[in-house]
Amino acid sequence: MDTSQRFLALTQQLRLYKPPPSFDDFEEQQIEEASGDVVSQVRIPESRTPISKDINRFRPKRAAVLICLFEGDAGDLRVILTKRSSTLSTHPGEVALPGGKWEPQDKNDAETATREAKEEIGLDPSLVNIATVMEPFLSKHLLRVVPVIGILTDKEAFNPTPNPSEVETVFHAPLEMFLKDENQKSEEREWMGDKYLVHFFDYDMDDKKYMIRGLTATILIKAAMLVFQRSPAFPEQTPKFKYPRVVAKDTIMPY
Repeated sequence: MDTSQRFLALTQQLRLYKPPPSFDDFEEQQIEEASGDVVSQVRIPESRTPISKDINRFRPKRAAVLICLFEGDAGDLRVILTKRSSTLSTHPGEVALPGGKWEPQDKNDAETATREAKEEIGLDPSLVNIATVMEPFLSKHLLRVVPVIGILTDKEAFNPTPNPSEVETVFHAPLEMFLKDENQKSEEREWMGDKYLVHFFDYDMDDKKYMIRGLTATILIKAAMLVFQRSPAFPEQTPKFKYPRVVAKDTIMPY
């Protein structure tokens, strides 16, 4: 199977994906109101019953990240990653997926993810074929993060140009790595009474060492499970991404 056929089959597979209900199903997946209609994350009306507003209740800000896949020189499926600038106020120097916060002009999560990828690493959105949108995850600083899986079919057309104020390095890793027990370790954490595992992956490329951990690792494990249609070779216990009703300014999720 050539690359184009492989990606066509993968895209068709991913577009059949139906994300499971997330957060506190009734209250949290209906997070936006428009003219009295409840609107979903993908901007589809879900109900004509308005949600009563609780001005004291915490409502997370929205963000999206791009899981951009391409075929490596060895024929493996690889994902584009970044090492964040050490001067950033949050997550300095950490490995991350391209992405960022939702802006009012963004039509949906895919537009947020691809717009941010262009700003951060110079990836033209026209080069990315969006395959599917995954369920939301909760970041350390309580952002509602939606992963968007896209296919880069012409890798030669992409010349990474990292924005130095945000990104130190652009690199890539094999997606299947996030299902293997090699170079992987985990630690137990707890959030709102539920225990879960935080994963750490060591990765070397071009004589540089990277640690892929926390939410980025969690998202990539889930993405790899979805793409390869199998479970990881290690215990995997995802946190229940529940929002506290009231949040202190310095509240963080332990990753």
